[in-house]
Amino acid sequence: MNGGVVRPFAAGDAAAVLALILSIQRGEFGLAVTADDQPDLADVPGFYQTGAGQFWVAEREGAVVGTIGLRDIGAQANGRPAVALRKMFVGPEARGALGVAGPLLATAIGHARARDVAEIYLGTTDRFLAAHRFYEKHGFARIAPEALPPAFPRMAVDSVFYRLTL
Repeated sequence: MNGGVVRPFAAGDAAAVLALILSIQRGEFGLAVTADDQPDLADVPGFYQTGAGQFWVAEREGAVVGTIGLRDIGAQANGRPAVALRKMFVGPEARGALGVAGPLLATAIGHARARDVAEIYLGTTDRFLAAHRFYEKHGFARIAPEALPPAFPRMAVDSVFYRLTL
């Protein structure tokens, strides 16, 4: 990543993470989402940093410019864990040539492989077209909502779903 680092979430990151995510959800995409609608962000360690899960921030010059989380959603029929990819957001100033999204996703996938995760699932909105292209470019396949595991933490705004088999 040009001039920055991807690292695990720390308690001091909470306010910056919430501000970044809400600014993108509300400002760029006009979603009527609040902090109260996202209780996972009020307890990142308890929601993400357990089992095969984790949460990372991309930091550049002391500022949080990107986020990504994996939530452990339990063992699948094959006995291996699955995770839900959540909260992948990159601020406008850190997109494109600055290379934040790729390292965030690579970190999450590497973490999942190291923990013998079978599949990574994600949900997004139909408005995040650039995200759709990004996930597809990185091997995610679009799936029907019925193909999601029962433990997948679906948000009300989710309408498009993907799976990456590891």
